[in-house]
Amino acid sequence: MELNLEHRPNAHCENGAISTLLRYHGLDLSEPMIFGLAYGIFFTHIPFLKMGGMPVTSFRTFPGVLFKRIMKMLGVETRTQFFLSKEKAMRELDYLLMEKREPVGCVVGMYYLPYMPLEYRFHFNGHNIAITGKDERTGDYTVLDANAVEKVTISRKDLMRARFPKGGVYPLMGQMYHITRMPDELPDLNALIIKSIKKACWFMTSEPKWVKPVGVNGIEYLSVRIRTWEQTMGARRAKLNLAQVIRMLEEIGTGGAGFRFLYGAFLQEAAERTGLTVLNDFSRRITEIGDLWREFAYTSARIFKQRSDNEKNYNDLGDQLHQIALLERQFFLDLNDAVK
Repeated sequence: MELNLEHRPNAHCENGAISTLLRYHGLDLSEPMIFGLAYGIFFTHIPFLKMGGMPVTSFRTFPGVLFKRIMKMLGVETRTQFFLSKEKAMRELDYLLMEKREPVGCVVGMYYLPYMPLEYRFHFNGHNIAITGKDERTGDYTVLDANAVEKVTISRKDLMRARFPKGGVYPLMGQMYHITRMPDELPDLNALIIKSIKKACWFMTSEPKWVKPVGVNGIEYLSVRIRTWEQTMGARRAKLNLAQVIRMLEEIGTGGAGFRFLYGAFLQEAAERTGLTVLNDFSRRITEIGDLWREFAYTSARIFKQRSDNEKNYNDLGDQLHQIALLERQFFLDLNDAVK
C-alpha cells in the first residue's frame, strides 16, 4: 500500500515532511512559505549543549518547533507520539499507514539511514522524513526524504533502528507525528504572514543582553568566544570546534546561509501575496547577509585546512561575526517597523 504523493526535494528536512503531510490533505504551500509562517529563522550558540562533543550552533529554531508552530497557526489538529517499545512504535506506524491511510512524519537518526551517502551520515537525531507506504510483501517502507532526489525505501529493521538511534544529542524514542484533522476553513494567509514576520523579529531581537546564547545576541556571543578558542582550547580543539560550526553552516539542513536565503525567498513570496512591496527590499537585504555567512564559512574552512596562502585568523572570524550580528539586528528591527 502506498499513498498517492509525489516526491519533492526540499532544502530542509522538516519543511519537506510538513509539506508532504499538508499536501496529502489538500494544502500546497511552498517551502519558503512553510519556513516563514513557522518563523523558523533563528540563531543559537549553546556551549553547554553538545553534539559530537562540540557546542551546538544552530541557525534555525529547534527541531520539531516548525511543525508545531505552522499547524497551530493554520488551525490544523495533529498528534505527536513517543514510545518506549520499539515494536509498539512500529505497530502504531503500520496502523496509521495501513488502516487510517495517513502519511506519517518520523524523526530519525541520520546515521542509520542506509540510503544516505556515507559522507552525510553522522549522529544527528533530528532528521525528519515522511513515511507514505508499506510493501506488505517485503515489509519495506516508502520514504519521502527532502534530502533524497527520489522516493526511497527502507526495511523495517533499518527504520526501527533509525527511530531509536544510539548517540546524538538526545534520544528520539520513536518520535512520530501526523495530522488528525484539517480545519473547515483556513485562516487568512496574509494576516498570518504579517504575524509570523513580527514573531521572527521578536525572537531575534527581544532578548536582553545578558541572555547571550540566542537570537542576534547569540551571533555576538559566538563572535566573542571564537576569538579565544586557540588560547583556551589549544589549536587542535579549536579546529574541531570550528569544523562543527562549518558543518552546521554548510551541511546540516540548509545551513546558516541557506536559512537566510530561504527566509529571503519567503519575504519575496510574502510581498507578492500581501502587496507589501517593501518586503522585496528586505528579501534582498537578508540574501546579502546570507552571502556574508557564506564568506564566513569560506574563511573558516581555509583556517581549518591551514591553507598556505591564508592570512586570516580567529580574530578575523570574530570580526566577520560581529558585522553579521550588527546587520541582522538592524535588519529585524527595520523589518518589524515595516510591517507594523
